[in-house]
Amino acid sequence: MNPKLYLVPTPIGNLEDITLRAINVLKSVDVVLAEDTRTSGNLLKHLGISKPMQSYHIHNEHQTVQKIIARILKGESMALVSDAGTPAVSDPGFLLVRECLKNGVEIECLPGPTAFVPALVNSGLPSDRFTFEGFLPHKKGRQTRLTELKEEERTMIFYESPHRLLKSLEQFAEYFGGDRQASVSRELTKMFEETVRGTLTEIIAYFTEKTIKGEIVIVVSGK
Repeated sequence: MNPKLYLVPTPIGNLEDITLRAINVLKSVDVVLAEDTRTSGNLLKHLGISKPMQSYHIHNEHQTVQKIIARILKGESMALVSDAGTPAVSDPGFLLVRECLKNGVEIECLPGPTAFVPALVNSGLPSDRFTFEGFLPHKKGRQTRLTELKEEERTMIFYESPHRLLKSLEQFAEYFGGDRQASVSRELTKMFEETVRGTLTEIIAYFTEKTIKGEIVIVVSGK
């Protein structure tokens, strides 16, 4: 393959969601850069692909990015994958893409799985205009961001972890009003996929009575 960086989306749950093009790229590159080599190693094994792998994640990206660029400039082709979904969307990748562009490294981004699109479309809320917020700050800046979003008219999309779900929903109700329409999708594409729709107050009541597991996408209607 041509020496370049390929951004390769991987399934967010159901392994059948990987594209034929993604499989061909993973088979053809010299190296796979993986957020977690164990997770990506299992995917490659499932696909019958054996490739050298290198760890690339939020804790080492600043230390490794220039070395990766140097290798590509010398002729290697590399594929960047995250644990699930599209690299650089609430996952490592932005820094590498930016530095590759600065250094004249060609980039090719494949289309493929990402969690917020099915969650938005499945929510029943307006999808013609929306803002993707990803993970809100845990502490510093969180209240400021929520105050700003009170006036947001577009549909809002958030990622959240199971142990923070209720806290976030309660804060949304506090800042946006308990009658604001929303949906919560978890375990998308997996066996126990679930989407709960209703007002924030109704959704809080539902999840208060449940053990919450899985990756979560929250979709909230605009003002």
